Amino acid sequence: MTPSAMIVAGLDVGSGYSKAVLLGAGAEVLGRGVAPTGHDFAAAADKALSQALEEAGATREALGAVMATGYGRANVPLATATRTEIDCHARGAYHHVRRAITVVDIGGQDNKVIRLDARGRRMDFSMNRKCAAGTGAFLEELAFWLRIEPGEMARLAERSTSSEVRIGSYCTVFARTEVLARLREGAKVEDLARAAYESVARRVLETRAMTGEVALTGGVVAHNPHFATILGRVLGAEVLVPPFPQHTGALGAALAALEPTGEDPGT
Repeated sequence: MTPSAMIVAGLDVGSGYSKAVLLGAGAEVLGRGVAPTGHDFAAAADKALSQALEEAGATREALGAVMATGYGRANVPLATATRTEIDCHARGAYHHVRRAITVVDIGGQDNKVIRLDARGRRMDFSMNRKCAAGTGAFLEELAFWLRIEPGEMARLAERSTSSEVRIGSYCTVFARTEVLARLREGAKVEDLARAAYESVARRVLETRAMTGEVALTGGVVAHNPHFATILGRVLGAEVLVPPFPQHTGALGAALAALEPTGEDPGT
């Protein structure tokens, strides 16, 4: 960041949504934005950035560094630099907790499990296989088959009164058949919604065994806050949700933009 630059931006261009966070020189959040990514990564990032600038009451001329991360980070011409999702989610989560933590990020197409030490340095990380199970896409598919809006699943799951209904299939194709079978057997939609979240939580646990505190980030928990309770129950660990969890990666990118030559948390 140059001495004259007053604002830096972090852009997290995900497969489903693109997020933007603006920070001032003291790392204070000035604005946020989010837009569906669609097929045009650059346009989505630009739209999210415009929203953040409007919220901040700032213009593009005030921008210093613009750091991009996420699935489409290489497709953002306005970015001055890029960093990996692992690095940015680690930075963004650690910014809120400032202690050893395991970061679990559940996005539209993958999930990440990142272990950080007390200084925020990355100890190791794992990602799910190239499969929709354990991701937001899995939940969206199940919501479609249940004929409910994705945002309604969390409210239904909270009303579940039975823990006996389970979705054992991780594959979305097999899960559809299983859901239909459960419906024929008389299972309630709210119990199937809870079972869907538990299926995602078990898949996260399959990615890596976890102990200690867990920080849950990503669009899934942002739009389905009850999932944090379910994940905590499955993991047997305390689950923290940082402010604006969908923007954690963008926040980490903006923090990196403040210190473009700073130490990577994994070093």
